[in-house]
Amino acid sequence: MLDTTLPRPGFVARFFRSLRLPLNDPFAVAGLTIYAIFILTAIFADAIAPYDPTEILYTPDYDLAADLRPGEDGFILGTTSLGRDIFSQIVYGTRSALLIGLTAAFMVALIGSIVGLVSGYFGGWVDALLMRLADVAFGIPFLPFVIVLAAFLEPSIWNVVIAMALVLWRDTGRVIRSQVLTLRSRSYVDAARVSGSSDFKIILRHIAPNILPLSFLYGSIAIGWAILTEASISFLGFGDPQSISWGYMLQDAFASQALAKQAYYWFVPPGVCIILVVSAGFFITRGYENLLFPKLGR
Repeated sequence: MLDTTLPRPGFVARFFRSLRLPLNDPFAVAGLTIYAIFILTAIFADAIAPYDPTEILYTPDYDLAADLRPGEDGFILGTTSLGRDIFSQIVYGTRSALLIGLTAAFMVALIGSIVGLVSGYFGGWVDALLMRLADVAFGIPFLPFVIVLAAFLEPSIWNVVIAMALVLWRDTGRVIRSQVLTLRSRSYVDAARVSGSSDFKIILRHIAPNILPLSFLYGSIAIGWAILTEASISFLGFGDPQSISWGYMLQDAFASQALAKQAYYWFVPPGVCIILVVSAGFFITRGYENLLFPKLGR
């Protein structure tokens, strides 16, 4: 006799279902679409970019291809003062931006979620200790902290990730803690506790799935913060000179006096890319606010 029972959904399917993506909100859909375009660009950067972003190029007449306007000699967005292709730098800069943004967002959401879950569920001295650590993190100015960290460590894009993991979990942790305080007193949690479920099982199966959308919300905000921070420290000269990023492009354009040369094709594209990625995060946040707090839209 054939077994007609449906297979249980896998972990990936349950994970995406618990995220509750706000697909009914047009702003959120726009944000997700922007992310999808940049992610595909980062994945297929080798096929999209016509040149290596650090390669010094020459014209067919063997002259340095420096300060070429868009369209000259086949360069889509022109070239820098050192003869590097701007379009290729934009494409490869997508990899650096998303690598920093997604890694930092994951760390912020992970640490903040764990702190919020443990603090809100157990309370007592555990809650007091973790919230005092959050107070200390709130007192640390973020951008100066990143600069100091970059001064003590070697210049690297990972300085931003480390700084965000050490400092910016505070907002996520506090919000999730407040949500857990309400969830731990629900009847289904009391029933699970009476039935003999361990604290770990209650947190993992009954509380964590309900705070996952909040974690994703603050993670989307962290993506924008990470990219903005990387652009800021690269512009100030504390970034990794070996890594091509949008912040590095802005610093290179500023040092080469691109504005005085009216080379808008050099510094406007990376600025637009930063604006789009950061705006996409806030668009998704807006969709999650309407989903999690529907009374705000009334």
